[in-house]
Parts: sequence; C-alpha cells; structure tokens
Amino acid sequence: MNSTAPRPMVRPRRGRWIAGVCAALADRFGVSRGMMRLLFVVSTILPGPQFIVYIALWIIIPSGDRTPPRG
Repeated sequence: MNSTAPRPMVRPRRGRWIAGVCAALADRFGVSRGMMRLLFVVSTILPGPQFIVYIALWIIIPSGDRTPPRG
C-alpha cells in the first residue's frame, strides 16, 4: 500500500493568472494547469454557479506566498 499524504491545496505565488484557483486545483489533483483552466472556461458555457464557486474558492484556499514569521 502506498499511503502518501495528500498535497495541501494552496494558491501558488507564481504561475497563477487571476487568483490561482485553477492552478491550485490542478496541482492538488495532478492535472495540467492549462487543462484545468480550459475546463473552467468551458464550464462557464453551462448554466450554474461557476463564478460564485470560483470566488468562494479564492477566499477559502490560502495563498502560497505567506512566509512564516521570523523569530
């Protein structure tokens, strides 16, 4: 059995376009960032709360550019 801990979901500091939500999801689930962005754009054609979910994830997923305090 291969029991590896899941990677934490953080919005990357580099390589993000708007907020880094698609990049964070792609990194977490092992999909290319371009494919995740394409899936999101295609999903906007369908009716649904895609933009509300995107904004909610923007708020919920922490940014990866936080550095620990020095002390």
